[in-house]
Amino acid sequence: MAQFADNRLPAHGLDADAVMSRLDEFSADDRDWRGGRVFSLVYSGGDDVLDLLTRASNRFSAENALNTMAFPSLGWMQHDIITITIGLLGGDRRPGGSAGVRGYLTSGGTESLLQATKTARDWGRGSRNITRPNMVLATSAHAAFSKASHYFDVECRRVPVTADGSADVGAMADVVDDDTVLVVGSAPSYPHGVIDPIGDLGALALDRGILCHVDACLGGFILPFLGTLGHVTKEWDLSVPGVTSISADLHKYGYASKGVSVILYGDHDLARLQPFITSDWLGGLYGSPSMAGTRPGGPIAAGWAVLHYLGEDGYLRLAGDAHRAASALRACIESTPGIALRGAPDATVFAFGGTTDADADDGLDTFALGDLLIERGGWYFDRQTPPDSLHATVHAGHAAVIEELCTDLTGAVADLAETGTRTADRSTNYGTV
Repeated sequence: MAQFADNRLPAHGLDADAVMSRLDEFSADDRDWRGGRVFSLVYSGGDDVLDLLTRASNRFSAENALNTMAFPSLGWMQHDIITITIGLLGGDRRPGGSAGVRGYLTSGGTESLLQATKTARDWGRGSRNITRPNMVLATSAHAAFSKASHYFDVECRRVPVTADGSADVGAMADVVDDDTVLVVGSAPSYPHGVIDPIGDLGALALDRGILCHVDACLGGFILPFLGTLGHVTKEWDLSVPGVTSISADLHKYGYASKGVSVILYGDHDLARLQPFITSDWLGGLYGSPSMAGTRPGGPIAAGWAVLHYLGEDGYLRLAGDAHRAASALRACIESTPGIALRGAPDATVFAFGGTTDADADDGLDTFALGDLLIERGGWYFDRQTPPDSLHATVHAGHAAVIEELCTDLTGAVADLAETGTRTADRSTNYGTV
């Protein structure tokens, strides 16, 4: 891997071509997402989409959405993104329509989940005088909720999932108490791609008089289109009674640049709890809708651009491509002895691994399978545990290579069955420090 020559600022600047050449050197060991080899972190809508994103982001690379009076274009683009998202996530199908729905942009799913938790904490303080709040969620709910628990002093009560990987609403109800401010559902969950029983969670929230957030950061910009295509029938969005907020990442299946996410609240009174406003300094009125002060204009412009470039027909096409690729990979896994899906995934995200105990000496080692897939074709899957599994986020960019992957996957499983190869590396790094 290319390394910096030293840790000092260069005495003399390099020309632009030399700088770009160094960046190319640094990226030499990065995974080949453009070739469809990466099933994590990056979502490809095609070269034409990537070109548009680059142009839109570059056009607004210097503008700052901290102050939309200086850059009203960014204010209008944010408003447009939020309005479109309200329609996609069921805001116009709420009993009172979309008139009371409000939303904000954030830098990504983690920030959206942080905001949802902070808003619930502040709601509990103001409406219930709760000083030691807690939230109840499944073990499959995103790790960002644990981060939010740490940051905002909201106890995180995690409950084991059912056999199919979905949230156990009955078990969650058992740990809700007078200090609970929030219950959480996923649409779908990241680890196993399962849409939680959002209707039951909404009913629980209504019964206990608390808030319910749906983490659709992963699925929010593909589930509406999979629903139109007839592939998803579960209820999951803001139209479900009892759901008070929802989040969706435009930079995932919306195929936008990193990082832009949307969080929506079912009524404006709840939404008012998210922004921070103060005049307690010498600089005048300071207000910010989310965690960040300075907010780069590039991701906002790219997010707006891709929504208008693709339109409904473009997103339906990409959703169809992603679903066909995911279905082909699932069929390959299900027909290959020695490996199996984890849980009962609902869409284009799932996990798989060996059918035997990970600690069994005679069983297929899931992580050794992941290593062999990298070796055979550069196929990169995140590792997960428990249980040991490989995580696949299948998007439209995988449609062209899925047949090649299936050939390598079945060959790798056969090789491991014959050799019994195991790996001593049991690490499962989803995020790194």
